[in-house]
Amino acid sequence: MIARPARPLPRAAGRGETLALFLDIDGTIAEFAPRPELVDIPAELRALLAALRDSLGGALALVSGRSVADIDALLPGADLAVAGAHGLERRRRGERAAAAAAAHPDMAGFAAALRAFATARPGLIVEDKRRTVALHFRQRPDLRAEAREAAARLVDGRPGLAALEGKCVVEIKPAGRDKGSAIRDFMAEAPFAGRTPAFVGDDVTDEPGFAAVRELGGLAIRVGGPDDTLADWRLPDVRAARAWLRELAAALDNG
Repeated sequence: MIARPARPLPRAAGRGETLALFLDIDGTIAEFAPRPELVDIPAELRALLAALRDSLGGALALVSGRSVADIDALLPGADLAVAGAHGLERRRRGERAAAAAAAHPDMAGFAAALRAFATARPGLIVEDKRRTVALHFRQRPDLRAEAREAAARLVDGRPGLAALEGKCVVEIKPAGRDKGSAIRDFMAEAPFAGRTPAFVGDDVTDEPGFAAVRELGGLAIRVGGPDDTLADWRLPDVRAARAWLRELAAALDNG
């Protein structure tokens, strides 16, 4: 598939009643914060997600780089299907525990090494998700190159591991699972099967998800950014993404 600039999303794109909706969180439906734990999901957005879930017969899932436990803390009691850690964790709606890939034996060591690196560079934040480890440089964009190099050195020569850069973050993760594989897994089972998938994301880490929904004949929607992308459609920012979700919910409510 060829990456190119996405087009503005028409308000009427997609038939809501037949959609399977997949949403990234940070930078897509929630604004970024200086630290991941400071991201806010307002009550209005929680209610909107619940309404969309019910109108879509449960065919709504959050697909995030956050761990499933972190998503639960951010959206307590949300009762949604979720995929976390870039597809390394996945839980169906109504289940108590997430199915998860085994943690790589070196991940704890990577986390320790990045914490040591960050200690000498105030403003860097290490987020240990157990199956992945992220180094955030949102407060120190001047250290982007150093952060990338530090993560790349740790995985250099180690097959099956990658240093994945996103918006103001570089993350060490195992290869083989991503947001696209999580979406394909959901689409193979109820209540998602037989519907048209739509995935809304904002970052390079969402590109595998865009590829998956395009292959499945769905809507790939990029939030923000002038970058070339596999997404067909674009919404300018988080505010516009929430507005599109409200319009979708209203259309579903009106039949």
